[in-house]
Amino acid sequence: MTTTIRIVIAEDDPQIAEIQRRFIERIDGFEVIGIAHGIDEARDLIEVLKPELVLLDNQFPTGTGLALLRELRAGGCNTDVILVTAATEVDTLRQAMHSGIFDYILKPLVFERLQASLLKFRGHLERFSDIDSLLQSDVDGLLQASPDNNHSPANVANKVAGRLPKGIDGLTLDKIRAVFYGPAVLLNAEEVGQQIGASRTTARRYLEYLVSTDELSAEVSYGSVGRPERRYQLC
Repeated sequence: MTTTIRIVIAEDDPQIAEIQRRFIERIDGFEVIGIAHGIDEARDLIEVLKPELVLLDNQFPTGTGLALLRELRAGGCNTDVILVTAATEVDTLRQAMHSGIFDYILKPLVFERLQASLLKFRGHLERFSDIDSLLQSDVDGLLQASPDNNHSPANVANKVAGRLPKGIDGLTLDKIRAVFYGPAVLLNAEEVGQQIGASRTTARRYLEYLVSTDELSAEVSYGSVGRPERRYQLC
């Protein structure tokens, strides 16, 4: 899939909307085609421009993003939605899941987290375009709620509820995930630490956690002096 993915930003705070726009500009293959600061404006932009994706805030002066999303779904709108919100209540996430969101990102928005989500979305569309008829493995790979999908909304719910293990911070975890999105890479803890601005020990702790959740795999390699080291890549 080589076409540009068109995005509408629906965010009532102009400064936050501008930050989102600048973040998206830094990611190849995505284009902001409209910015809405209110519910009615968002509805109009989505209906007229028909973007592939909407970054949707939840709280607006005249209503909620979730109410707009339910309205769009009832009207047959298939545009995918990433909810970008300060709402940390699990019930809000559950409502968003029931309305068919692609992802749920908590404010303050971090570039690496948004980048990871957009790249995952592009991969999702590419998998659809490559499939003529479905096998069960195709279904398992495409569904966001697949049982072994650690990026699924169900797993995001655990993070919202503060269920990450002690010593594992969600923000740092997302930074490390973002390192591995895109072309296949095989990195050691020191290299990952350099990319996220953390120590080798810290990076190793997070990498091993991601191995334990089957998001990453690890293999042992031997350097020039013969000392074994673990190198990590996406499963």
